[in-house]
Amino acid sequence: MNWDDARIFLALQREGTLRRAARVAGVDQATIGRRIATLEHTLGATLFLRSSTGYTLTPTGESVLRAAERMEQFAHDLVRQAQGTDGRLEGEVKVATTDSLAMEFVIPAIAALHVQHPAVRVRLNVSTQMANLARREADIAIRNIKPENPDLVARQMARWPVGLYASEQYLELRGTPAEGEGLQGHDLVYYQPYLEGGRAPTIVGEPAQAGCIVATANSSLMLRAMIADGIGIGELPVPMAERGGLVRLWPARERAGGFPVWLVTHQDLRHTARVRAFIDAVAKQFDPPPQ
Repeated sequence: MNWDDARIFLALQREGTLRRAARVAGVDQATIGRRIATLEHTLGATLFLRSSTGYTLTPTGESVLRAAERMEQFAHDLVRQAQGTDGRLEGEVKVATTDSLAMEFVIPAIAALHVQHPAVRVRLNVSTQMANLARREADIAIRNIKPENPDLVARQMARWPVGLYASEQYLELRGTPAEGEGLQGHDLVYYQPYLEGGRAPTIVGEPAQAGCIVATANSSLMLRAMIADGIGIGELPVPMAERGGLVRLWPARERAGGFPVWLVTHQDLRHTARVRAFIDAVAKQFDPPPQ
């Protein structure tokens, strides 16, 4: 098995269907099917079970998977180490982040970078899913969880307080909630991950079981839009809420832990010129304005 065969094999194993694997691998479905059939013939073994729902590995395929993943790791290591010595201010930088951080910080950084280094091109991937930097799904990730992988370098860009916010429209209709009443009589919009794991809902430390959760979102940007439309009250990182012109309630209270923002890259890429240029550009967007 060569690396190109391993790449096709891994795409099908991870995506589960020819269509999705073809999209990831950048070829057509027929090519995926033909390459897998040829690989199985060469190895003299069936690697996948075919069904109406997709492709799953056979026990032999599971054994091949481990070897293919090692090949992938070696290939990515080779590319990163080569790129790590690249001093050219040109080429592509792959950046993964969330929609709210993209709107407020990454897109302005791209604009500034383009003025200074027009030959650098940014491929922006916006998702709540964590990009795998070891697999080169991104060169840089900007997210609110610090990675544990020792091969990744993390720099904290910010740690924002998270407060309770409402729109003027909502307050005119419903008034300000009283502390200590469990948000009784009020509509709430919630950041969905805070509700996962079976924990009792709280907002800035206040038990929220007496309130009515009207909607949830896995995006701070969408949450801000719902609060701005008067759907309900909810928590937001303070700088983002202030940019949206929302009204802060109970200003002395915050969600424990706040909202950290980490910029993460692989240690092999941190000295690549175009990656370094993007990091510098986005860091300026997080710098507080001069007083």
